[in-house]
Amino acid sequence: MKYKTSKLTVDGIILKDEKILLIKRKNPPFKDKWALPGGFIEYGEKTEDAVKREILEETGLKTEIIDILGVYSDPNRDPRGHTVTVVYMLNICGGLLKSGDDASEAVFFDVDSLPGLAFDHDKIIKDFLGRFK
Repeated sequence: MKYKTSKLTVDGIILKDEKILLIKRKNPPFKDKWALPGGFIEYGEKTEDAVKREILEETGLKTEIIDILGVYSDPNRDPRGHTVTVVYMLNICGGLLKSGDDASEAVFFDVDSLPGLAFDHDKIIKDFLGRFK
């Protein structure tokens, strides 16, 4: 019997001067919508390494993890299938902001005027702001 399994992803929240870093998605699903930087974990990779790699690939920024925000596992959060994401809060420790990989843009948005977001990232950011703002 073949079992269905969920996929593991990571997302990162970077807050700087009351602004949150978002990327504009270059590919479906949610092409041209804004999202937290992140993506799929590679086989054999730790979630902590994956989130730093994904942020570097998508934004050009080197980061360090501050803390974990939480795990989001709603089976309907991604139209491609059941994904579970581990969300980290990070600080910038190097690099220059530029879009890359799956991101067509990388921009800091004021927390009080965020654009429409992909996946369940509005809930993730709301949870973050509720705990830390």
